[in-house]
Amino acid sequence: MKYFITGCAGFIGSNLTDRLLQQGHEVVGFDNFSTGLAEFLTTAKQSPHFTLITGDLLDKELVEKSMRSCNAVMHLAANADVRFGTHHPHKDLEQNTIATFHVLEAMRANHIQRIAFASTGSIYGEATIIPTPEEAPFPVQTSLYGASKLAAEGLIQAYCEGFNFQAYIFRFVSILGERYTHGHVFDFYKQILNDPNKLYVLGNGKQRKSYLYIQDCLDAILWAMEKVHNKVNIFNLGTDEYCEVNHSINWICQHLGVAPEKTYEGSERGWIGDNPFIFLDCSNIRKLGWTPKYRIQQGIIRTVDFLRNNHWILER
Repeated sequence: MKYFITGCAGFIGSNLTDRLLQQGHEVVGFDNFSTGLAEFLTTAKQSPHFTLITGDLLDKELVEKSMRSCNAVMHLAANADVRFGTHHPHKDLEQNTIATFHVLEAMRANHIQRIAFASTGSIYGEATIIPTPEEAPFPVQTSLYGASKLAAEGLIQAYCEGFNFQAYIFRFVSILGERYTHGHVFDFYKQILNDPNKLYVLGNGKQRKSYLYIQDCLDAILWAMEKVHNKVNIFNLGTDEYCEVNHSINWICQHLGVAPEKTYEGSERGWIGDNPFIFLDCSNIRKLGWTPKYRIQQGIIRTVDFLRNNHWILER
């Protein structure tokens, strides 16, 4: 197989690139390096089966040209700046929704019909059903990021109906692990490194979240694509547990041997659009025989160890 991976230099994309190359596939990686890091592609670049194209998904002609001869698309590129969506609303629209439209049009031009899409549990807004299944009714959208991802999902499903595409839509909880470059573990570790006696926390620390380790995430994606072949396949990806932000802080601090004084700012939300409770029902992917190998605490500790061994990332 020859895969076209958008966001190939990102956290998830670079790990997926390495995994597919290890399995003997060819990979054409596409990235504009706005957040992706060239260092994450060091191993991939050593493979004769990897081709890197530096470009932006808003360049429709380049996307179409770059995708030629590929068999399937793994669309992972997105605006990763979730927290500050209200500061620049155009980013989510352009980088998540319009970019997805360009990917779909490039697939159509190149007669490629199979796509996997990295969506998000944020599309459920503040869900009324916990844990939240894929069939849950959608409430009012609470973040521009979630809204733009939901719009992209809608486009993908419409292309499946209109042009006989086959889609795998994965609604992630937050992903943790090696090559993680933004999020709460990154923020807390960087703060502790600068001052082990103080820790600033957005919100009240009681926000409840679920997380998934990166290699478990990749296992689930590839497992689902092998096991089911419906026109539209939608799966929540996560663990069967959640934790409070305070629990995560305690695990990080205990692992690092520090006990900082915590200062909280805000109530149950860390920022505008932050969902105070995210916990997805992942029974549909479980029915296919996939289960995560790592618990949340293990994923957090592995992430801390990666950051501790790669301080250069903190300076980027």
